[in-house]
Amino acid sequence: MDQRFSWEPTRESIRKTNLHALMQEQGAASYAEIHAWSVRNPQAFWERTIRALNIELRTPYRQLLDVSDGAAHARWLKGAELNIAESCFQGSSSSPAILTLRHNKRWETITVGELDRLSSRVANGLQALGISKGDGVAIDMGMTAESVAIYLGIVKAGAVVISIPDSLPPEEIARRLRIGDAKAVFTQDEITRAGKALPMYEKVRRANAPRTVVLPEKRDAWIDVRAGDLRWNDFLSPDEQFEAVGCGPDDSINIIFSSGTTGDPKAIPWDHTTPIKCGSDGMYHQDIRPGDVVCWPTNLGWMMGPWLVFAGLLNRAAIALYEGSPTERGFCEFVQDAKATMLGLVPSIVKSWRSTGAGDGFDWSHLRTYSSSGEASDPRDYDWLMKLNQPDGSSRPIIEYCGGTEIGGGYVTSTVMEAQRPSEFNAKAIGSDFVVLNAEGKPCVSGEAGEVFICQPSIGLSTRLLNADNDGVYYANCPVIDERPLRRHGDQLMVVDDGRYRSNGRADDAMNLAGIKVGSAEIERVLNGVAGVVETAAVGAMAPGGGPDRLVVFAVLKEDRKPLRAEMLKSEMQQAIRDRLNPLFHVEDVVVVESLPRTASNKVMRRVLRNQYANASK
Repeated sequence: MDQRFSWEPTRESIRKTNLHALMQEQGAASYAEIHAWSVRNPQAFWERTIRALNIELRTPYRQLLDVSDGAAHARWLKGAELNIAESCFQGSSSSPAILTLRHNKRWETITVGELDRLSSRVANGLQALGISKGDGVAIDMGMTAESVAIYLGIVKAGAVVISIPDSLPPEEIARRLRIGDAKAVFTQDEITRAGKALPMYEKVRRANAPRTVVLPEKRDAWIDVRAGDLRWNDFLSPDEQFEAVGCGPDDSINIIFSSGTTGDPKAIPWDHTTPIKCGSDGMYHQDIRPGDVVCWPTNLGWMMGPWLVFAGLLNRAAIALYEGSPTERGFCEFVQDAKATMLGLVPSIVKSWRSTGAGDGFDWSHLRTYSSSGEASDPRDYDWLMKLNQPDGSSRPIIEYCGGTEIGGGYVTSTVMEAQRPSEFNAKAIGSDFVVLNAEGKPCVSGEAGEVFICQPSIGLSTRLLNADNDGVYYANCPVIDERPLRRHGDQLMVVDDGRYRSNGRADDAMNLAGIKVGSAEIERVLNGVAGVVETAAVGAMAPGGGPDRLVVFAVLKEDRKPLRAEMLKSEMQQAIRDRLNPLFHVEDVVVVESLPRTASNKVMRRVLRNQYANASK
């Protein structure tokens, strides 16, 4: 093996991949060649991908790709009628769709047929409530077999899932219910985490949610509900047959929220074509195959939850769900017992395993690949992960995966066709393209970092937002290359060499905390309410040597609060974030300053603060 790399594919491993079959069809000798073909020939690539995923179309499309209104407003599968949920129940009805270990340590296997029938009972129950095509229905739950069935049942009914992370406080739940115009909500009475019962239904009630269906975490537990709300068993229809509502490809299936640099999170609609991007990435990059077991601790409130549903089921793989914390030893045992073939993670989980030893001593020989998303990874942690639980001393590849809700998947990633170094991307996502530009607007060369701009069109790219102007957010004042306007994304990448990249964090005022993208403005809105605070600037500082963003707060205080010790101020800010935004976000440091640096137009220069903090930490 070339010592520059921690993992290299063999001829035999390459021959078995999904990508190899595509390369054979096109006579491509390398990943660079097949990627270039997919970008030059989007219609041929996506036609092939739709066939490979066996996407069911009730009415064939008249035109696969219509760019008559410009690439920024591309329309896919024009003229088709479909319901993407129907493509999630392929193969034998007796094959596993979900493997789950409940919080009480009870194993269950839900077959494709059982999942199909349960989702139909949900769809019939929704129609009985008066939910019709286009209505918004929120899910605020943990990632369970029932939540997957609810998700697919909502899509079957032609309604629109409103994704709400289970960690959010009532204020943020209410914000998303308002933006998505929710007509109903699904939630649980509580979730058990680290031995503690965390209230869910109580938070939803405090958010003044509309009619709510409540599931018990403990089977057959009695739940007191508001007038008009329903217990799960009372909601479920006994009718297991449901004909999915026919929809157009542009009809919404899901509203997912992605933090921007303004107060309200961006509301991004996924339509019936977006899951094709999820399935494509899962097939070509994570190399998910029929009969595989895909495990990725996530939540339907964030894009990786729906991604997991579609990337797994469209590729005829089973999804492995663990009702507990992924940092605990029980999860690592679950990966062993479920015989997971692909394990998705965020870097903070790996760091926890490495420090506690929770992942040591298991048989993970069935794992072919890892995948990682959400935040920049630490090369030291990922070099360790590649060798974890491999008794023969071999390594496993890690598919680094970076994209966004507004992309429907990844734009830069890795492939098992090429050698890998830890924490490094070795591929552009197939079917899409991007450029990395320096401060002068020129493409970056090896050893140079710059800002990422997406080249459109590609299935999955958003063409509208519910509460903002999609063109204004992603295209305004962007560079133009070869007469094509580029699309702003906000990431910074370091160009390593030979089409390889490393993450340099965000170029805008957003950051990734605990694997969740969040805007500075959302954090500052909460922290500015702390007693004695005049104003704050929240920045994501990269750890020395790489790794996830760390939340650093610069604060301007009133005179009577300036003597306050930094640790006390940090504690108050942490409590405010826990209560009003997200308990998963950890304040790394608080720096008290006399004033915040601003531009001539009075905008806070967070990048200046981020650079100052990085230099002071060296």
